[in-house]
Amino acid sequence: MLEGMTKTSLVSAITVVIALAGCANSGARSAADTPGSTGASASATGNATAEGGAVKWSPCTGLTGPDGKPAAPDPALQCGKLAVPLDYAKKNGEKIDLALIRVKATGRRQGSLVFNFGGPGGSGVDTLALAAKAFAGLNSGYDLVSFDPRGVDRSAPVKCGDLDEWLSMGLVGPDVAKLTKRLAAACAKNSGKLLPHVGTMNAARDLDRIRVALGDPKLNYFGLSYGTQLGAVYATQYPKNVGRFVLDGALDPTVSFADRAKIQVAGFKQAFDSFSADCVKQGCDLGASPAAVTKSLEKLADRLEDKPLKVGDRKLTKDLAITGAMATLYAKQTWPVLEQATAAAIKGDGTQLLAMADSYNGRKPDGTYSTMMASFLAITCLDNAERPSAAEIRKVERQTAKIFPLMASGGAGSLCAHWPVKGSDAAKKIDATGSAPILVVGGKGDPATPYQWAPKLAAQLKTGVLVTYEGEGHGAYLSGSTCVTRLVDAYFLSGENPGTNATCPAA
Repeated sequence: MLEGMTKTSLVSAITVVIALAGCANSGARSAADTPGSTGASASATGNATAEGGAVKWSPCTGLTGPDGKPAAPDPALQCGKLAVPLDYAKKNGEKIDLALIRVKATGRRQGSLVFNFGGPGGSGVDTLALAAKAFAGLNSGYDLVSFDPRGVDRSAPVKCGDLDEWLSMGLVGPDVAKLTKRLAAACAKNSGKLLPHVGTMNAARDLDRIRVALGDPKLNYFGLSYGTQLGAVYATQYPKNVGRFVLDGALDPTVSFADRAKIQVAGFKQAFDSFSADCVKQGCDLGASPAAVTKSLEKLADRLEDKPLKVGDRKLTKDLAITGAMATLYAKQTWPVLEQATAAAIKGDGTQLLAMADSYNGRKPDGTYSTMMASFLAITCLDNAERPSAAEIRKVERQTAKIFPLMASGGAGSLCAHWPVKGSDAAKKIDATGSAPILVVGGKGDPATPYQWAPKLAAQLKTGVLVTYEGEGHGAYLSGSTCVTRLVDAYFLSGENPGTNATCPAA
């Protein structure tokens, strides 16, 4: 169900790079992002909860590794909790705990650097635990901090019941409305009290509570993918509290569900075409020309639609195969995995494609899910007032089918059409006038947050400084580009503003 559920999340890219790259050598299965159970254990954070004061840090337990299994303890990681209002209109009312994680600065400390890796719905606790070494340069000057936003994993998680049936189907066809209605009802039943309060507006308020609890006069923030929207909303609400901000893999918050679907499908089509050309150049097992590579995947999809491929006691359906294949397009480093996994499935072994779909969808080895997909739904639908009609959804299905038939869908609008809570467009209104300069990084080959959104977000902020990366992959900082790394690190560590029209070549 990647179609229409395309997450703007570096969680996907990080998990894919760390976990799925191993599939190319071992065939090991990966983990993904959505639950009918809670995700990681609540014990993954320290026991003490801070309320209105400093976070009480303690060793982390219960963290999840890239394979979805419990991770080994790491003495460099510290966890804690921060109590925040469930409803900010009732500040003395019920509280929820936010789970936080920290890696202390390895050199001369300048303060804290708070990360959101995207989603919406990604676990910042698990992701920073996996990815901290990728930010070692920044760790020399900052405590690296992340958190599970409200509604995610350890922070009052949204639960929607069993997701297997929902994630095994596509977002086109007569059964979509019926299944999404059932899913929405399950979310309301399991998490009804939470659903009106999990959106980005409240997450931005939580961010400022985190800043205060960390003792920082201003928030230094690295937002990746959906995290760029959260950062933009924070900067709009608290422009004078903005320290050094970098927003990488920019999302345009103003885009409609229909336009988002069409733009993202076009982005994945571009990425798949780039993969196909590169595969042929290297000597490709899927065909001797880019057109032949595309045809190979289309034939596999058609075959799986007629007869899913048995993988142990499960089945690789057409939609799970497409999800697995397209998940590898988040990072150029995993293109070889796409070639190998697709070739194996054509020969009758769907293990790797199913593992990649599991990794994207948050499915763990024990069959339970993280909260990624349920949280994605809850936050996305609350952040948008749109509730498309059946006719509007069918129109988007037809339009996306013309762009890239393998990813045809009605978009996220088809999922929110029956959501039980009214949405709001408040998180689409961006204006950070009065803030410090905010770096906005966009990649020309980014499939999930296509480049055209980066200059738009920079303009909406009024204080945005656009940085262009010419290469492939979702998010530029983790692409392997030394140019991007050097530029972003210099801004965070020394305050060096790259100025207008800064550009980095492809890695």
